[in-house]
Amino acid sequence: MQGRITDHKNLDLTKLNRDVIRGKSNGRIIWQPRIICWYDDRKFRGEELPDPYTGMNLPKIYRELGCSNRNYSFNGCFVKVNDPRVKEYSHKINDFETEYIIETPVGKINSIMASNSSNPCVFPKKWWATCEDDIKVLSWMEERCTWKWNQECYDNELKIWGGTGLPTVFLPRVNVQHLFIDLMGVEGGTYAIYDYPKAIERYFQILSESHERLIHVVNDSPIEIINFGDNLHGGVTSPALFKKYVIPEYIKRNELLHKAGKFTHSHWDGDTKALLPFAKECGLDGIEAVTPKPQGDVTVEEIKEAFGDELFLLDGIPAILFEDRFPLEELESTTKKVIELFAPKLILGISDEMSSMGNLDRVKFVGKIVDDYNAQVSI
Repeated sequence: MQGRITDHKNLDLTKLNRDVIRGKSNGRIIWQPRIICWYDDRKFRGEELPDPYTGMNLPKIYRELGCSNRNYSFNGCFVKVNDPRVKEYSHKINDFETEYIIETPVGKINSIMASNSSNPCVFPKKWWATCEDDIKVLSWMEERCTWKWNQECYDNELKIWGGTGLPTVFLPRVNVQHLFIDLMGVEGGTYAIYDYPKAIERYFQILSESHERLIHVVNDSPIEIINFGDNLHGGVTSPALFKKYVIPEYIKRNELLHKAGKFTHSHWDGDTKALLPFAKECGLDGIEAVTPKPQGDVTVEEIKEAFGDELFLLDGIPAILFEDRFPLEELESTTKKVIELFAPKLILGISDEMSSMGNLDRVKFVGKIVDDYNAQVSI
């Protein structure tokens, strides 16, 4: 064994992850950075990974780094099943654009997604919904869908990621977040809320009932950590919309999930100053990705004031500090401040993900700080 028994490389990180969220870690924290963007961008461009990671896949890189992974790959374990009358198909428009079409007995909707040559992401050129009739089609579909568990997917992911952290999933976005990000865009969604509120309110209710059916499947599964993958941004979702739509749905979800002993958190990855005052009202166990200055719009101290001693922080270190243009001393001081303020209710990570310009040596650097801290509190 190299290093101390408390070092991440010498631990079952799945057990440590569970101990942290259950308050049984004896003060230790877990280092769980997300580096998938860094990895995927290089694979997309066909670049060779730097030494010593050359030829490694993502699980091997995490094991080489000696840190935990937030295992969202388990999302494939939950499968949405549409009414058999729903027909889905697509076709390529050109090298960068694909049209997706859904036909139902009550109408047809379509979207156009655009890719690009620099990264693997796709973006909506034409949204799924642009009018009230489209929302009625989506309501019909959502009202009739069911959800099921895929054991084969779970077993396969467990073989790939076993020992690196607890299996984790994120639920579909709630009401306004789903409307803005998945269906209509911010401008179109905002107009829809005010132009045809009855259709939107009915869709939100149907969506909530569909997600409740999903939660029953989640509660019967072995997945312990549930994320609300909402990508909340105070500049998009106002406090008024947040209080009217998001908080009631969060409270409902958390009551259902907590009955089954699930640990819950939500993904707030934009400017969050306007929303932080409501953090404790949501019924969550923690919040993920809140980003401090100089990248976000809040300080570490402001996050702590909003969370108090009740909520876990997941992440906490601004992603830009993993780039070499920022002094290593700033990364070190920020890391230590986050640990000082939030441990042991802390799953330390990168807010939100390390970019393509990040340096994996800095991931190891933070890992050493965490291991030193865990060795100290374990004495």
